[in-house]
Amino acid sequence: MEEGPAAPHPHLTYSKWSTVKRLRRPSRMPIDPYILLLLGTVGLAALFPARGTAADVASGASTAAIAFLFFLYGVRLSTREALDGLRHWRLHVTVLACTFVVFPVLGLAARGLVPVLLTHPLYQGLLFLTLVPSTIQSSIAFTSIARGNVPAAICAGSFSSLVGIVLTPLLAAVLLGGNGAGFSTDSLVKIVLQLLVPFLAGQLLRPWIGGFVTRHKKVLGLVDRASILLVVYTAFSEGMVQGIWHQVSPARLAGLLAVEAAVLAVMLVLTWYGAKALRFGREDRIAIQFAGSKKSLASGLPMASVLFGAHASLAVLPLMLFHQMQLMVCAVIAKRRARDPREVTPPAAPDAGSRTAVGSGPRSR
Repeated sequence: MEEGPAAPHPHLTYSKWSTVKRLRRPSRMPIDPYILLLLGTVGLAALFPARGTAADVASGASTAAIAFLFFLYGVRLSTREALDGLRHWRLHVTVLACTFVVFPVLGLAARGLVPVLLTHPLYQGLLFLTLVPSTIQSSIAFTSIARGNVPAAICAGSFSSLVGIVLTPLLAAVLLGGNGAGFSTDSLVKIVLQLLVPFLAGQLLRPWIGGFVTRHKKVLGLVDRASILLVVYTAFSEGMVQGIWHQVSPARLAGLLAVEAAVLAVMLVLTWYGAKALRFGREDRIAIQFAGSKKSLASGLPMASVLFGAHASLAVLPLMLFHQMQLMVCAVIAKRRARDPREVTPPAAPDAGSRTAVGSGPRSR
């Protein structure tokens, strides 16, 4: 599963290979183990949904967990180091455009599939999926495996997460506000209090507690995942109590998977050949493809819980399915890219009247 924002580091040699060693597993595993935990949590909510007082306790704990998640995201994300990557601004603008412009356009275009393939609630979840920030760690891992520009993937993922904290809720309010998603002034206040304020608090406290968080990242990573499981359990419990799962049939799920597969395929093609048309080199194109075609489950699930409330269960279902799909497909692509021949620039042929008649080969520096 994609974890929260990770800070880019100026000494990227160690970071690159440690990331490859730590995250090569998805390229060999067809199923993300954390997805199995999420599905198990959904099953638990279906069999034993929280009701009454238990529901109130679970809701309060979920709210606190979301705030804590975004506080940790703020502590982990080094804005200063991320801004150092602005030297490669064309690549980062391209990734942001893919994430927050091209993806939403495809989501809006899918509106024509309602009600033929998608129900309205499933379409809302699909549209929300297209508004979520890009991933960080899986983008870095696949870029590394494919021998792409790892520093660019780190910065691109960090930029996307940073921008998404503000832009995703705003886009959701604009594009979903009139579709019964329950957006109001109260919803925007909740977004600010539960997402933005904790994130900014983490950024402010980073100089004092950033080292502690880095030293205990494994333990805090488990806390991250447990918090998201709690969010999923609460959302799906509310959905079960309200009976909204009767709106989903196997045929509708198959239709959703088909639409998501088409969206992913379009983004993979556009990011690869679009980057080529923009004259990016092979390593940059790899970073653009993997950072620009993926969506973050870690950021999207808490956001959906805040934005959709009792309807969050159907809203997060498309994101959960898309997350697993993107891991499986990108693992295959990364392994194939790793077998591509390396691009070698041939030495320029000397002219007949060259001034470098003696030792016509390229000069060593």
